[in-house]
Amino acid sequence: MSRAALWLAAAALLAVAGAPEAGARGNAEAGKVKAEKGVGGQPACATCHGPTGAKPVAPDQPILAGQYYDYLVKALSDYKSGKRANAVMKVIATPLSKQDIEDLSAWFASQKSSLHFQR
Repeated sequence: MSRAALWLAAAALLAVAGAPEAGARGNAEAGKVKAEKGVGGQPACATCHGPTGAKPVAPDQPILAGQYYDYLVKALSDYKSGKRANAVMKVIATPLSKQDIEDLSAWFASQKSSLHFQR
């Protein structure tokens, strides 16, 4: 096997090894329940962002529906860790588990939105 072929094979193995596991992207149906009922005794996401995340109750609250899954995971994780500052979201995100964050992100990412073109 040539040196180039070995490098290509090694790169392919690393890419597969670093790929996310099946199901690691969260469960949208579980996220829907969490968005409606809240997690860890905290208010539900729907309270401020609307049931699907498409109709926030105030103009300073963002539309969550249709946002990219990875963006939502990062934002919630950053609120939880304190890397992203918002007093209300810090309290909401603190009790969330990694699975809660992935489920909520899957739910909101799957919703229709005016943020971008919907197929």
